[in-house]
Amino acid sequence: MSTTTTHVPPESLTLHAKSRILELSWPDGEHFRIPFELMRVYSPSAEVAGHGPGQEVLQTGKREVEITALAPVGNYAVQPTFSDGHESGIFTWEYLYFLGKQQDQLWREYADRLTAAGKDRDAPMALKGGGGGSCGSGGGCSH
Repeated sequence: MSTTTTHVPPESLTLHAKSRILELSWPDGEHFRIPFELMRVYSPSAEVAGHGPGQEVLQTGKREVEITALAPVGNYAVQPTFSDGHESGIFTWEYLYFLGKQQDQLWREYADRLTAAGKDRDAPMALKGGGGGSCGSGGGCSH
């Protein structure tokens, strides 16, 4: 797959609400079914990815998350609104292709991160306490 191909929109994009899957077909023949949970735990937003390496925030309790809206961002990305209120991640075509292509590895890495942190995949996220600022839903970062 060339770098150029990853920047083009998918030929089709289908949101399957019941199964919580985003289905994408690409011009190079690739076809991916990306679970909403995977999208949510690997959101490219600062709230999840942090502002640099090592600042990622481990997401839990996202197995049942839904996408309630999916807005286009120019002709290069989409911005989902998740049922837990998260809406700041912009998913470029390149990033969605990466999630689809690497999802088996990403699930393994997620499981390893959960184990290393002593967390359960289905545990609710802790509420953010005061101090230090946060990257909240819709409000951007306040550091």
